[in-house]
Parts: sequence; structure tokens; C-alpha cells
Amino acid sequence: MSLKIKKKDTVLVLSGKDKGKKGEVLRPFPEDARVLVAKVMMSAKHVKPRPQQGQPGGIQRRESPIHISKVMLICPKCDKPVRPKSSKLGTGEKVRVCRKCSEVIL
Repeated sequence: MSLKIKKKDTVLVLSGKDKGKKGEVLRPFPEDARVLVAKVMMSAKHVKPRPQQGQPGGIQRRESPIHISKVMLICPKCDKPVRPKSSKLGTGEKVRVCRKCSEVIL
């Protein structure tokens, strides 16, 4: 499945417990149609101590992947959530374009 959201894009969460939050995409998972967004969908991970590596044990908070249908790309120019469309430039390169301000999203 081809994702229209890439790494380092800013997205808005549309539903769930973190509805309305904005965050940067840390890592996309195209095979599962999910993305990892910074400071969104935090979960607790219980970690055993590892004295050889110097890692303490305890409960760590970390991000969990969120489904792609629950996030929407935010245009960097007009700062509004948009569904990007794709178009080709004169050089034949395929790019994402904002539907509201017609600006190319890199």
C-alpha cells in the first residue's frame, strides 16, 4: 500500500484519545498502513534491568503506531489539514500538492 504521508511530515490526529494533537511522523509502516507519530498514542512498556549495558529497569513511556486513516497531513504553507493530491511536474517527477493552496508539499 502506498502511503501519502512520509517521514518528517506534520500530521493532525483525527480520532481516538489523542484527537486534535499535532505531531511529526517518526517512522511510516506501509505494510501495516500505520505511522509512528511523536508524542501521540503513548503506551507503557515494562523493561527488565540490564546491568551489563547499564540500563535500569522500570516502566518506560513510548509511542505506538497509529493507523493511517486516523491522521491527516498538515500543509506546511497554509497550516491546514489536507488530503494531498498527486501531480506530475514538467520534468516527470511525481509530487504531492495541497488541495487548498495548490502548493507543492515536499
